[in-house]
Amino acid sequence: MNHYSIYSAGKFITTNHTIDVHNPFNHNIVATSYLADKDILEEAITKALSVKEELQKLSPQKKHNILKQISDEVYANRNYLAEILSLESAKPIKYALAEIDRSAYTFLIAAEESKNIPSEHLTLNRINNTDQREGIVEYFPIGLIAGIAPFNFPLNLAVHKIAPAIASGCPIILKPASRTPLSCLELAKIIDKTELPKGAVSILPMDRETGNLLVTDERFKLLSFTGSPDIGWKMKSQSGKKKVVLELGGNAATIITPSADLKDCLPKSLMGAFAYSGQICIHAQRFIVHSSLYETFVNELKELTLHLKSGNPLDLSTDIASMIDETNAVRVENWINEAIQQGAQLICGGKRNGSYIEPTILINCNHSMKVYAEEIFGPIICINSYKTIEEAIQQANNTKFGLQCGVFTNNPDELEKCFKQIEVGGVIHNHVPTLRYDQMPYGGVKDSGLGREGVKYAMLDMLEPKILVK
Repeated sequence: MNHYSIYSAGKFITTNHTIDVHNPFNHNIVATSYLADKDILEEAITKALSVKEELQKLSPQKKHNILKQISDEVYANRNYLAEILSLESAKPIKYALAEIDRSAYTFLIAAEESKNIPSEHLTLNRINNTDQREGIVEYFPIGLIAGIAPFNFPLNLAVHKIAPAIASGCPIILKPASRTPLSCLELAKIIDKTELPKGAVSILPMDRETGNLLVTDERFKLLSFTGSPDIGWKMKSQSGKKKVVLELGGNAATIITPSADLKDCLPKSLMGAFAYSGQICIHAQRFIVHSSLYETFVNELKELTLHLKSGNPLDLSTDIASMIDETNAVRVENWINEAIQQGAQLICGGKRNGSYIEPTILINCNHSMKVYAEEIFGPIICINSYKTIEEAIQQANNTKFGLQCGVFTNNPDELEKCFKQIEVGGVIHNHVPTLRYDQMPYGGVKDSGLGREGVKYAMLDMLEPKILVK
C-alpha cells in the first residue's frame, strides 16, 4: 500500500493521525496519508511567515522560472497524476487527464502573470494646477494565505490558489479535501524540487477543528475557499478582518433559443449535464428550452444519455462512474424520488446502485423541488420550456445562486439581453455553463460566492496597492 507524507514547512512528515483514502468506485484503499494537528499547523504558519520577506524579494523572472518548472513537471507526469486523481475521486480518466492538463496550464498562466504585477502612475494636479505632485502606485503581497480546496477538482482547484499565491509572492497553506489529498501531495513533491523558499507552500490535510484555524487565525490575511455555500458563508462570518474569496457553486441554467443549432448544443449539453456525475460547481443542472425545440431536445438528449457508458473510471471509454460516496448518492436518490412525488416526470435514469446514480433527466420541475432549487451535485438535470426570452431570463434568475449561465443563440439581440440581465458571474455563449477557461475571471453572485478566481483576478486579491505621492 502507498503511504503519502504530508508537506509542512518545506518537509515531508507523518503524524499519529492516519487516514485511508478510498477509491469511490470499488471502495478499495488507494493509499494512507495523515492529518496535521494544531502543532503542525503552527509550525507551518511560523515557517511561512519567516519566508514572507524572501518571497516578496523574488524577482519576476525567478517566480516565472519556478512556476514554469512546476507546469512542465505536472505535464510530464500527466498520465501518472491522472491515474492517482482518478483513483482517489472516481473521476473518469479522460476527465482526469483534462484536469491535469488544466493544472499544468494554470501554472503556466501564473508564470506569465508573475511578470505583470500591476503598477500605475497618477497625475495629481486635477484641482490645483499649481500642485505638481504625482503618484506612483505599486502592489505588494498581502501576506499569508489560507486555501481550502474541495474533492471534485482535487488538483486544479488547489492549483488555482497555489499558483497565483506564488506569482504574487505570498506564502500559502492549503488544506485539500481529506477524501482526495493524493494528487495535491504529489504536487507537493514537484514544488519541493524547485527553488521556492521552503515553507512558502504547505499542503496539509486536517480535521475540521484544526482546519477552522485557517479561518479564525488573524495571521492569515486572505482566506480562499471553494466548497458548499453553507460552509462558505459560515466561514466568512468567522474570518475576522481578513479578506475572503468564496467559490460556492450553484444550479446553473442553460437557455436554448429557437436560433440554436441542436447538432452543436446537444453533445455540449450532454457533457454539461453528466460529466463527473454532475459533481461540478458549474454543472448544467437546469435547461430552459424554447417551446419550438423542447420536445425534440428532450427526446434527442435522452437518446444520447442512454448511450453513455458507465463503469471503471480508469477505462478511457467510461463516461460516467460513481459519485464520491454512497451518502451523497442516497441524498440524490431521495431528491429524485421527492421530485417525482411532487409532479416531476422521469424521462430516463433515476436508479441508484451503491454510490452510482444513473444519468437522470426530469421534466415538469418547479422551484419547490430540491432538484431544481438547490445544488444537486449529482448526475441529474431538469428540462423546462419557455416562450419568450424574457421568460427564459426570469427562469434563469429564479434561484438563490448565480455562478454561470449558458446561452445557445445566434441572435445578437437575445445574447445582449441575456448578458445584461441574467444575474450571474459569467454568461457562456453557445456552450453550457460548465465551460471554464483557467485565465478568465471565475466566480458568482448571490449565494454562489464572493470575489473571483482565474489567475490574474485571484492575484488582485493577493496584492495590496500602496501609493507614493511625490
